[in-house]
Amino acid sequence: MPVIKYPRVRDPLFYEWDRKAQKSGLRHTIYAVNGDQYTGEWLDNLKHGKGTQIWKSTGAIYSGDWKFGKRDGYGSYSILDPVTKEYRRVYTGWWENDRRGGRGMFFYPNGELYEGEWSNGLRSGWGKMHYKDGSTYEGQWLSDQHNGQGLLRLPNGNRYEGGWKDGKKHGPGKYFYPDKGQLLEGIWVADIPKCGVLVDFGRDNAPDPTQFPLPEIELHDPAGVLAEARATFDDSHN
Repeated sequence: MPVIKYPRVRDPLFYEWDRKAQKSGLRHTIYAVNGDQYTGEWLDNLKHGKGTQIWKSTGAIYSGDWKFGKRDGYGSYSILDPVTKEYRRVYTGWWENDRRGGRGMFFYPNGELYEGEWSNGLRSGWGKMHYKDGSTYEGQWLSDQHNGQGLLRLPNGNRYEGGWKDGKKHGPGKYFYPDKGQLLEGIWVADIPKCGVLVDFGRDNAPDPTQFPLPEIELHDPAGVLAEARATFDDSHN
């Protein structure tokens, strides 16, 4: 009995083309229509895993972790200097949902540096900022501003320790003047000291002390006065 052979049923060619176009696993460089290029790992047509992206319009480059098409995990972002044509590091650290999130270091064009925590692309949490004038701030941040408890050190050695709100000294704090050998302890509101006690502090070792020491003022309970002022401040801001 003769054997009848039927032609093998094959899927349409576009099925095969679509299968080959699907990106999963490690791939060579893929170029987008706008000229951006990506080299790295994929999952279901999304950048996922380790990879490097270069944006054609700006020349910026990101190398690090990806999750479902977004920068997520640890990575480094650099931009191309238009003058030197060399890459300048901008941020190295952790990312969440395509934004800076977690701990990281940000390098500003003017030479300033922030190292600390981020949330939704903004400085939030605990961090330290090195300013171009030589001053530093270390403490709590919220939405890119000093907020909470922090320490500000100035180039001349003076420092402020205490509360902050919206980037300004706010609440109980201490301002040290080691150059003069004095200390101001009091309550600040929007960068302005509203009340406090100024005393000599390390005056004998100060490089530029005042001509005369501060006179001692007899207070029945100086600590109680400040405590009462703090309580009044807290009540008025709750």
